[in-house]
Amino acid sequence: MRTIAILSSLLLAAASFGQRLTEYVDPMIGTGDHGHVFVGANVPQGMVNVGPTQIETGWDWCSGYHQSGDSIVGFAQTHLSGTGCSDLGDIALMPAMGEVELSRQGLAAPMRKETEVAHPGYYKVVLGGSNIVCEMTATERVALHKYTFQRGSNNARIIIDLDNGVGDRLKQARMYQLDDHTIAGYRISRGWAGHQEVYFVAQFSQPIHHWLSASLDAPYGQATFEVGPYDPVMVKVAVSPVSETNAMQNLLAEMPTWDFAAVYRAADEKWNKELGRIQATFANERDRRIFYTSMYHMLVAPQVWNDVNGDYMGSDGRVRRAVTFQNYTTWSLWDTYRALHPLQTLVMRDKLTDYAQTMLHIYREQGELPVWHLHSNETYCMVGSPAVPVLADMCLKGVEGFDRKEAFEAMKASLMKDNRSMGWMKQLGYIPYNHGDWEPVAKTLEYYIADWSAAEVAGMLGMVEDSAYFHNRSMGYKRLFDPQLQCMRALDSDGQFRPREGFNPCHQTSDYTEGNPWQYTWLVPHDVHGLVGCFPSEEAFIARLDSLFLAESTLNADANPDISGLIGQYAHGNEPSHHVLYLYNYVGQPWKTAEKVRQVMRELYTDQPAGLCGNEDVGQMSAWYILSSMGLYQVAPCGGRYILGSPVVERADLNVGDGKTFTIVSHNNSEQNIYVSHVKLNGKNYPYSYIDYKDIIQGGKLEFYMTSKPSKWGTDKKHRP
Repeated sequence: MRTIAILSSLLLAAASFGQRLTEYVDPMIGTGDHGHVFVGANVPQGMVNVGPTQIETGWDWCSGYHQSGDSIVGFAQTHLSGTGCSDLGDIALMPAMGEVELSRQGLAAPMRKETEVAHPGYYKVVLGGSNIVCEMTATERVALHKYTFQRGSNNARIIIDLDNGVGDRLKQARMYQLDDHTIAGYRISRGWAGHQEVYFVAQFSQPIHHWLSASLDAPYGQATFEVGPYDPVMVKVAVSPVSETNAMQNLLAEMPTWDFAAVYRAADEKWNKELGRIQATFANERDRRIFYTSMYHMLVAPQVWNDVNGDYMGSDGRVRRAVTFQNYTTWSLWDTYRALHPLQTLVMRDKLTDYAQTMLHIYREQGELPVWHLHSNETYCMVGSPAVPVLADMCLKGVEGFDRKEAFEAMKASLMKDNRSMGWMKQLGYIPYNHGDWEPVAKTLEYYIADWSAAEVAGMLGMVEDSAYFHNRSMGYKRLFDPQLQCMRALDSDGQFRPREGFNPCHQTSDYTEGNPWQYTWLVPHDVHGLVGCFPSEEAFIARLDSLFLAESTLNADANPDISGLIGQYAHGNEPSHHVLYLYNYVGQPWKTAEKVRQVMRELYTDQPAGLCGNEDVGQMSAWYILSSMGLYQVAPCGGRYILGSPVVERADLNVGDGKTFTIVSHNNSEQNIYVSHVKLNGKNYPYSYIDYKDIIQGGKLEFYMTSKPSKWGTDKKHRP
């Protein structure tokens, strides 16, 4: 394994921690194919993701890095991980020997891939030509760079680049020298997020020999040094969403030392603690690597987005001072409401109050809950109102520390606006295709999911009229179901389906978001039995679901590349499909769920760079694997009913909070024994093919007994979800 092969004094110094779960993490998984994951140094949910930005650009470089890239233009303090759009790459540093052209091409240096080391909290690479050794580690808000000039030079330099981000455009920049060790400034840019402000302070371990900059507003500055052979220059770079003054406070609070090994050990310890929220054992090392790398990816975001003093930049462009909660950013909610957040409600309950407070503050600042929030900006990326099921899930699961009535007010306000086609939801109960609205089927189905979630919270609060209104609206999916073609289709404003001429369920059209009719037919996770009722019989539903996996895996030429990881027309590489494998439990055929879940985990997740069959989507692909490998998945968007599947863990101990542990054990498990013979909960026979949240968080033991042939477990109607 790449990260273990490079054992250095840094790793050896951490051995005293005992079992180090970071040993089972390979950050290179997902850097090939279309995984889009971040490579570099960070701590769990840290504001700083410091690492290389490669010269190559394009869709596969959304994080700034891809396994195929071979040249680096700088080591930036911020990067995204697993997104479908490019942005960030702020405040890049680049070491050099002598003068270089101050441009993207001029700064580029080849990376010696054989020297590359990636480990949670640590990154290293040697640049070709100059042979400069580049290492970095981090705290939440501060990166620590270490550049070793192996040849020595009286003209060594570190360039601060405010020009070249990842997929954005510089609007304004400023840098100035504070003293003989320190540079401060800011970068304002426009990209996926329309207006980003990142402030920084860079403090060097050696005095700056010369500070070279054309002007205060120049996007490049150069600090030169006189260094001997193997003489390192270290740089602390603190960032802030508010000011250079706050960046300095972050630096002083989080990184008072120049001890690189100590900072790295602290980062490693933080990763071990967070990874240890689930202590899992497996029959083989491959599965353990995939599991703990998935945990690592799941823990990258959402990210801290306030300074150590509590300040942050609000969505309205106003600074909020000294808030008492942890504010977060990088909310990829269309993806993560499906698995990442239901997983975090199990093992990260200590974070949930801050999540809820962040969402409610965004609501107060912009008048609606976040859709896809990034660095104080609403990007409005993707469809639906995906914060609603996340916030509703926290309400229904009893998370404390926020006002549930205000939470419902925020849900209602977000769902009753007129923007993003929602005016049609109030007028018609669906979005018609014949009034210029793009992707009406996908938008409508996603709004139904949010409507149902809001209805559940209103019901809990005793708001009968609101509950009935949103529940009735959420049932509108039945109007979109075309019984003749047995799929979800677009309606016009008169309630008529789009003409059937030329219809092909394998083709993506403007009616669907990153998918086609095959995949969107099943997007009713809030009312599976109602969806079954749309078919002539339960048997017809099962036959149609079976055919999803048997259909030809062909797509139209201009289909979105996110439609990937195909088994028939099931597309595991994109989120609308992620619950589909678990629908068999609802119709009494859990053995089919077991077959399909095991196939996906075996074939579509690997421990290689091309280890993800689709975009990581800020932890969602990994969260699906974590839950499924433990035999669990929450299909309904909120409320906490987890469907049972086919675990691959031998044992998993979940820290569910309040000092309680929920243990999952699989007996007689193997590659052949993928079916559930029977289940026990706390030593008693458990015939149900689901388990509720309340039964998990009180602690206990769930035991799966596995067999090589389908059984009768979970088939009786009274034992189905």
